[in-house]
Amino acid sequence: MNKDYEVTIGLEIHAELDTQSKVFCSCKNSFGAEPNTNCCPVCTGMPGALPVLNKRAVELTIMAGLACDCEISNYAVFERKNYFYPDLSKAYQISQLEKPICVGGGIRLSSGKFVRLNRIHLGEDAGKLIHEFDQTHIDYNRGGVPLIETVTEPDLSSAEEAVEFVNKLRDNFIFAGVAKCRMQEGGMRCDVNLSVRKKGSPLLGTRTEMKNLNSFKAIQRAIEYEAKRQIEALERGEKIVQETRKWDDEKGVSLSMRSKEDSNDYRYFPDPDLLTVKIPELTVQELKKKLPLSPEKRRELYIESYGLPQYDANLLTSSKEISDFFDACVALLKEPKEFSNWIMTEIMKLYTEEVGILISAQNLAKIAELILTKKITRQNGKQLFYEIWNEGGDALELAEKYGMLSSITESELEGIVKKLIAENAKALEDYKSAPDKVIKFFIGGVMKETKGKADAQLARELILRELER
Repeated sequence: MNKDYEVTIGLEIHAELDTQSKVFCSCKNSFGAEPNTNCCPVCTGMPGALPVLNKRAVELTIMAGLACDCEISNYAVFERKNYFYPDLSKAYQISQLEKPICVGGGIRLSSGKFVRLNRIHLGEDAGKLIHEFDQTHIDYNRGGVPLIETVTEPDLSSAEEAVEFVNKLRDNFIFAGVAKCRMQEGGMRCDVNLSVRKKGSPLLGTRTEMKNLNSFKAIQRAIEYEAKRQIEALERGEKIVQETRKWDDEKGVSLSMRSKEDSNDYRYFPDPDLLTVKIPELTVQELKKKLPLSPEKRRELYIESYGLPQYDANLLTSSKEISDFFDACVALLKEPKEFSNWIMTEIMKLYTEEVGILISAQNLAKIAELILTKKITRQNGKQLFYEIWNEGGDALELAEKYGMLSSITESELEGIVKKLIAENAKALEDYKSAPDKVIKFFIGGVMKETKGKADAQLARELILRELER
C-alpha cells in the first residue's frame, strides 16, 4: 500500500443469537430447515399480526455487551428501519438507533491497541435470497431471527487489525454462549466502512461500505482491495463517492451497488407495537454472575493458576467446547497438565466441530486416575480412550473386562526384574556397550511376564537400579 496514505476502518458485525425461537414470534430459530417452513404472519409482516419481544434475546444481548465491557442501558427502544428489498416482506426491519441496549465498551488487540465500540443493539434478521441460474428464490426462514449488531468506532487501520478484531469478538460471543457465529451459515457477517486520507491529514476521507463479508479471508482481501482502489483513484485526481459496494470473492474485486444511505434515509421511528424495554440493574448483575470466563481470562487462569505453558493455554481456548471439556476434567481431577496433554496429543487428532468430543470428562478423568495411580499402564489407558471414543462404554468397567487392572506391587515387580536379570547373564554383559538395547530387552521381558500389566516407567526405574549395582 502507498505509504503516503493511511486507512481508517469501522466495522458493523452482525451475529445471530442462539435462541430457540425468533425475536418477535414463536417460530423456530434453526438453520437448514426446508425453505419457508419456519415463518408465520408475525415475522412476515401480515396485516393484524403483532410482535411480542423474546426475553431471552434481550438477556443474550446484555451478556454480549458484558463480554465486551459495554455499559448496559436502563431502558431501550425498538424502532422501525424502513426500506424495500425482496427478502424483507414487511418493508421494514425492527432495530435500535437512539436507545440501544449496550453502549461503549471495546476490545484490546494483541498490539495493545484498544478498539472502541459505539454500541451493540438488538434487531431482527432479514430473509435470504437464493440465486439459481436465471431465477431468484426467497426463503423467509431467517426473517425475524434475533440479530445483534456490533458497531465499532473508526479505530482500525489495517486488514490485519480488522480480522483480529472480528476473531476476538467472535470468540467473546461464542464463549459467552450468546451466539454460535457460524460464518459459513451466515450466522455472523461483517460490513466494512473504509476511507483513506493523506498521512497527517486531520480530515477523514469519504467512506465506502462493503456489505455481508462472511469469512476472515474475505474481510482481509476486501479491505486490501478497497484501500488500494481508493488510493489509486485519489492519485488520479478522482473523487471517492460515498456508496455501498458488493465484494465479489471469486473475482477479488468490489463493485458499486448503490449510493450510500444515511440513517435519516431509513426514516427510523419508534415501533408503535413494542413498548419501551426497562432493564433493571438487578437483572444485569444476575446475568453478569452467569457470564462464563472469556477466552483471554481462561488463558490467564490456565497459565497463572494451573502452571500451563502459553502454547497449551492457546490451544485449549481455541474452541469453547475444548475449553469447557478441559475445565470439566480438571474439576473432577486436579491434574491440568495431564488433561492438557490428552487433549493436545489424542483429542485434537480426532475432534471436529461437527461431531464434537466423543468421550465424557468423567471417563477421561477415570482413565487419567487409573494411569496416575499405576493401576493401568499408559498404553492400556490409550487403548481404553480409543475404545470409548469409537464404541462408548465405561472406563473402569472396560479396564476390568480386558484384565488391564494391575494388582502387581512394587516389591513384586522388583522380584520379577531381579529374576529376569539373573536369567540373562549375556544381556547383562552387553549393558555397557548397548545400554538402550538391553534396557528395552528387559522392559519387554517384564511386560511379557506380567501380561502387559506392569507400569513401564516403574519397570524401567527398577531395571536401571539393578543394572547399575
